[in-house]
Amino acid sequence: MPKCPTHYSKLLTSSLHQRLKNHTLFPIDLHFSSLSIPSSNEEPEPPISEEIFRKGPIFGAYKSGDSTFYSLIENYASLGDFGSLETVLDRMKRERRVFVERSFIAVFRAFGKAHLPNKSVDLFHRMVDEFQCRRTVKSFNSVLNVIVQESHYAHALEFYDHVVGDKSMNISPNVLSYNLIIKALCKFGLVDKAVEKFREMPVRDCAPDVFTYCTLMDGLCKVNRVDEAVFLLDEMQIEGCSPSPATFNVLIDAVCKKGDLGRAAKLVDNMFLKGCVPNEVTYNTLIHGLCLQGKLEKAISLLDRMVLNKCVPNDVTYGTIINGLVKQGRSLDGARVLISMEERGRRANEYIYSVLVSGLFKEGKSEEAMKLWKEMMEKGCKPNTIVYSALIDGLCLDGKPDEAKEVFCEMVRKGCMPNSYAYSSLMRGFFRTGQSQKAILLWKEMAYNNVIRNEVCYSVIIDGFCKEGKVKEALMVWKQMLARGYKLDVVAYSSMIHGLCNDGLVEQGLKLFNDMLSQEPECQPDVITYNILLNALCKQRTISRAIDLMNSMLDRGCDPDLVTCDIFLTTLREKLDPPQDGREFLNELVVRLFKRQRVVGASRIVEVMLKKFLPPTAFDTSANIDACNFCYKKCANVRKFLLFSLLNSILQMIQLNLGQLNNKLAEENWHFFARMVHLYSGLLLFPDFAIINGQGDFKVLPSLWSCY
Repeated sequence: MPKCPTHYSKLLTSSLHQRLKNHTLFPIDLHFSSLSIPSSNEEPEPPISEEIFRKGPIFGAYKSGDSTFYSLIENYASLGDFGSLETVLDRMKRERRVFVERSFIAVFRAFGKAHLPNKSVDLFHRMVDEFQCRRTVKSFNSVLNVIVQESHYAHALEFYDHVVGDKSMNISPNVLSYNLIIKALCKFGLVDKAVEKFREMPVRDCAPDVFTYCTLMDGLCKVNRVDEAVFLLDEMQIEGCSPSPATFNVLIDAVCKKGDLGRAAKLVDNMFLKGCVPNEVTYNTLIHGLCLQGKLEKAISLLDRMVLNKCVPNDVTYGTIINGLVKQGRSLDGARVLISMEERGRRANEYIYSVLVSGLFKEGKSEEAMKLWKEMMEKGCKPNTIVYSALIDGLCLDGKPDEAKEVFCEMVRKGCMPNSYAYSSLMRGFFRTGQSQKAILLWKEMAYNNVIRNEVCYSVIIDGFCKEGKVKEALMVWKQMLARGYKLDVVAYSSMIHGLCNDGLVEQGLKLFNDMLSQEPECQPDVITYNILLNALCKQRTISRAIDLMNSMLDRGCDPDLVTCDIFLTTLREKLDPPQDGREFLNELVVRLFKRQRVVGASRIVEVMLKKFLPPTAFDTSANIDACNFCYKKCANVRKFLLFSLLNSILQMIQLNLGQLNNKLAEENWHFFARMVHLYSGLLLFPDFAIINGQGDFKVLPSLWSCY
């Protein structure tokens, strides 16, 4: 075919976008169907100039034929110009042109980009009757993909069953059809149905590919059926289907989330054996798993290995490690990782800065947080709503709500709309510094600016009112929260109970507490809720009711903390006749926690006892060691922390020269302490490490501490 002269090439191009001057169009009877999507009230310009079809063939520019229309369809589809597409299709019908399936597939893709799945289904059903174009599995898959991509899974299942079940269409699903429908079933939560479809494939002489296996594995892992997913890995290899890095990544992610890092390591070994090279997703998944287990040093080591293996860490990699360090109270270490990240040519994003700023403030390092903020601004990183909110929250935690308000105003001036988190942080800051009127003004401002008040905002305002003794106002907000259908969280309940108890309405507080017990798991009372009620009951001298409540607390799996111990120690010392030091009470609490295999909670009580100079009474710890072995294995990440906490407590007693301790009591305490050290560290401390002198003072030989 001769080349199109430049004149007609330009003419063809311009005609796709505007009407050519001084020409008359053939009258076209437009058919407004599913393709037509009017965008305005103005009369649209005809998309195709008649001059192209009239003059082109005369001068030999091209031979007017079906391919011209096919090209126009593809061009208009790529532009998303559905009005022009409709015009082309109408002209083709009128001129009795031949329609081909690939043209419709191009239109289906265009509908997908425009998020119009219903239009694709409608056009699919018109293909045969209106356009005399035979449908095959290709057009079927194209439409099915559009529906699935829009997350209309129920619609996808309905469409699949209709087409495959209609014998007149004569369309048999292929491997892509199965991949799409299995994905839809898994996303819709029908994993068993997805497995049925998977097992149906060989019956229809359709072999699953790596995408089929990967999709089903992901679906199984999402519903915690990891063992079945791993079994599929073995099955696919037996069937001769080689796994991809994505296949292994799905399984590694699942076992890491379960905390089974050993199994994850075996999967990585298997990955190498199968010739699959770990990619950044693999490393990110493993690093995330290590961070979840608190193994930050190993995560950082894996980051270094990742670089050595020429796999470039991305923002997710660094963000995961920095977030893990911040959660462990190591924000300064997180800042060092940020420096390392920048040295390797990566620029930190807003998420990383927000995590670090928030973490530094929570650790009381406000100067370092502000320094980091300034560095971020100097490096040209424009803060977004999330980073501004982190700074506002940090300044409020630091007791500087007025400075936070200045940042808040700057945020608005720079076009960042404050979210509910920023408002709630600022309101909380004003309430904490006794500026309740400013907090209430912010509450009203939220409504004026159409900012959604979420559960946190309601909890903050309820807590603020209750702490100021404004129980009636708090109850009004409480009722408003319920009327608007918000779910009450543990903070809102605890705040309201606190307000009622402070107002002397303990029975009403207990009723609200009983209401909590019937709520969902996330609304169940925590140790703060229990402490509020325990303190109120002890102040009323109803100690028996307080002990009953504490028994209920233990039964529900909530461990007492330092505040709980202080409440009972104060009550036993001040409100009993004769007064008690509480040693026996706390000792019994330790025994009960050990018997329930809650070694972390028990250790915290022991630490409290040592700090209060109430050494635990000698009891048969060996009877509890078996019960603690289970907890020992489950609490590997906290053993070191608890051990050093106990060592620190005993050192305080040593340094204070507790002359009031007699030799027997000192010896009992030492044996108990030695057993605790053995439980947490595996080290066995022998009596000759410690010498108890005639005054009952501890003297620890250097050899004890050198073993650490």
